[in-house]
Amino acid sequence: MQEHASARSVAGSASNVTPIKRAQTDFDVIIVGAGLSGIGAAFHLQRDCPKKSFVILEGREALGGTWDLFRYPGIRSDSDMNTLGFRFRPWRGEKAIADGPSILTYLNDTARENGIDRKIRYRHKVKRASWSSQTARWTLDVEGPDGPLTFTCNFLQMCSGYYDYDGGYMPGWPGMERFKGETVHPQKWPENLDYSGKRVVVIGSGATAVTLVPAMAETAAHVTMLQRSPTYMVSRPAKDVIANWLRAKFPEKLAYWMTRWKNILLQMYFYNLARKKPEGAKARLIQMAKAELGEGFDMEKHFTPRYNPWDQRLCLLPDGDMFKVIREGKASVVTDEIETFTETGIKLKSGQELPADIIVTATGLVMRLMGGAQVIVDGKAINPGTSMSYKGMMFSDIPNLASTFGYTNASWTLKADLTAEYLCRILNHMDRGGYAYCTPRNVDPEVIPDATPPLSSGYMQRAKDVMPKQGSKRPWKLYQNYAKDMLALRFGKVDDGVLVFSKAQAPAAERLRA
Repeated sequence: MQEHASARSVAGSASNVTPIKRAQTDFDVIIVGAGLSGIGAAFHLQRDCPKKSFVILEGREALGGTWDLFRYPGIRSDSDMNTLGFRFRPWRGEKAIADGPSILTYLNDTARENGIDRKIRYRHKVKRASWSSQTARWTLDVEGPDGPLTFTCNFLQMCSGYYDYDGGYMPGWPGMERFKGETVHPQKWPENLDYSGKRVVVIGSGATAVTLVPAMAETAAHVTMLQRSPTYMVSRPAKDVIANWLRAKFPEKLAYWMTRWKNILLQMYFYNLARKKPEGAKARLIQMAKAELGEGFDMEKHFTPRYNPWDQRLCLLPDGDMFKVIREGKASVVTDEIETFTETGIKLKSGQELPADIIVTATGLVMRLMGGAQVIVDGKAINPGTSMSYKGMMFSDIPNLASTFGYTNASWTLKADLTAEYLCRILNHMDRGGYAYCTPRNVDPEVIPDATPPLSSGYMQRAKDVMPKQGSKRPWKLYQNYAKDMLALRFGKVDDGVLVFSKAQAPAAERLRA
């Protein structure tokens, strides 16, 4: 299969990296997940904590995470690659809004060039992680390619994303079994699905749907996007003209740095403006959509969301591709609710029927932290969803465990890079002080837990009990602000009185024997 080939294509590595011995199962740090976050975390460990041993355990058969898993037509980033790319490795592609295969190549190249590919163990799925304060170690029960395995480490860095890789969200509708065509979820896209000349209905209006519709409309007879309610859609050039100009005029790293900060500051400005003046932002976004579509469209019904901008992520349309196929009549938008599937399509509650040969259920993700691994602390099962999030990366009362969770209002990698940097600062602080572990503890009675999801999107609302809570004040409060997080994570104190550092309970020799 193609993903196997992509994993094998990264053979050969940086000569200054010592490969791990395949029999080795005890490490200073174990990283779980070989996607954007895991590769970034590994780079920072090699650079900032060169004496630390580590391994990446990846449950699938190839690196890349999201960018290897999803194979649906048109798969691309919904953030610009100058901020979705790593801070330490410039994005060299001409398009700032890049396709999935290009992003996967970027990740493979990054791993190979830095010897990270030699630290990955594929088909190693972590099922259970048990912490012992006595030994200051995590013990991981792992499902390996040849059966159960046990790994141990001092610090556990979870980079397994925030959703269930095994399957997407399916609401279930009456009569689904009656439909005689093919029903597909984007997370399980068939390798040889032929939709040329077919009538396609895409259920959903999020980032996946607005990517699928223009891609499929190029060869399908017609594509209908069926939405229960509208989403904000924003057209943006696929190529960043300023970034490409800077790259032609300045050294690569300087041009990349300038482009990143241009995009970071612009994003922060427009986000804050939208939150402070939501009515004005809403009117402007709808006006921009109308200018793209032209006359003859019911903007109120199909393109005016019920919520304010950034209550949910905006849908990015590179070069207005979604608007283009709607204008040309290759695609259309229907706003209604499903009454039932029929043999030949979908019957809506309004009485309208949508004929279909293929129905794509772009209905979202199932949220799942830490790849679904069970977490045990000193013999007690812990639900991270009942904890509070410390600086958006650790969990209250859980020692030596960090989890990467990117921004909901900006590029994922911006926060992933900061998280990896801060982890290295923590590890180095523990080494200097002779500490074995650290635990975030809420000792402030004024901090009030808040279970409100960062977005009102369906997948976030469904995960209220899965996601850790945020607190009413720092360092428990999530600001979704790169500048504030940079100050806190890159330059703020590590020993802040909330992150409690502890010596080992057992002597070193006894810990090693255990």
